Amino acid sequence: MIASILKEPKEENRVSLLPEQAETLLKKNVEVWVEDGAGISAFASNEAYIAKGIKVVNRQDILQQSDLIFSINTLPSNEIASLKTNAVLIGVFQPLFSFATMKEWASKNISSFSLDTIPRTTRAQSMDVLSSQANIAGYRAVLLASTLFPRYFPMFMTAAGSIPPAKVLILGAGVAGLQAIATAKRLGAVIEVFDTRPAVKEEVMSLGAKFVEVEGAADASKAGGYAVEQTEEYKQKQQARIAEAVAKADIIITTAQIPGKKAPILLTDAMIASLKNGSVIIDLAAATGGNTPLTKNNETIVTTNGVTILGNSNLPGGMPFDASKMYGKNVINFLQLIITKEGALNLNFEDDIVKGCCITYNGEVVSDRVKSLLV
Repeated sequence: MIASILKEPKEENRVSLLPEQAETLLKKNVEVWVEDGAGISAFASNEAYIAKGIKVVNRQDILQQSDLIFSINTLPSNEIASLKTNAVLIGVFQPLFSFATMKEWASKNISSFSLDTIPRTTRAQSMDVLSSQANIAGYRAVLLASTLFPRYFPMFMTAAGSIPPAKVLILGAGVAGLQAIATAKRLGAVIEVFDTRPAVKEEVMSLGAKFVEVEGAADASKAGGYAVEQTEEYKQKQQARIAEAVAKADIIITTAQIPGKKAPILLTDAMIASLKNGSVIIDLAAATGGNTPLTKNNETIVTTNGVTILGNSNLPGGMPFDASKMYGKNVINFLQLIITKEGALNLNFEDDIVKGCCITYNGEVVSDRVKSLLV
């Protein structure tokens, strides 16, 4: 079997597998190829791959001859047409948004596993790419905010006067939010956190932040660790409570996303207008519309009242070595479930993890969530 690592689009700095990770496949008697220059932006040269016994080849050969292909981002239609029959793709394909593309892949008999749909269970934690990359996003969000904010983060008492600490509001206490709390705390900020899940209150407080409570949230305990849609009544309470916290904040980091749906608007125009000149909003939900009505993905805008809004859906790509290392470890852990010791593919759909992230197989869309969108 030939397993190959593709070079990502120019705006993506990560690579699916670093050389030392790809080497583990060789030990399973899998032949490993890497596209010329695939690891350059992640500080992994062609020579580093070659030193591990991996063959550097051109993209067309990979597409036409590989049995298993690693690509973080979705391949364009013209390249899908070049793949050999029954090829298997592994990446982060956002199938709940690109469901039409998934249908096209199925029609061309391409099997695909999208690691952003792996069930959020204890057993699957070591394969959870959303969590590993969100950890980096939360960390970098705070560092970016600190460079854009025109004041100090910590409190200072100097001969020239006292400087109060920055007030940080974090909307969403998932992996990214929790890492943002920890990072902002290290920098000396005063932090408030909002989340629809009361269960995260203890974690938030253990990191030294204040939890902003809103009663009446929909039960998310059966959503597999993901956020759920809330009632209109709750949304109104939520906005009123958030508005109070926003008025006091210097920096706001938003992380709220719902799988397969547009990101909820948490910060209204009125809330943004209430912020002080020089305030900063880092919107990590920019790829799915953003948590503010002004967010533009991969852009930084400044409002008329001097508020900077940065929309960035790929903060992990700004730390490409560690982001690739963590992502690659997730991939290698997943491969243990589908590659035998002899180096053959064994797609065991009795395994809830394999079944949970398989999107297309044997000429069909097999993911129930994606199929529901095609009706």
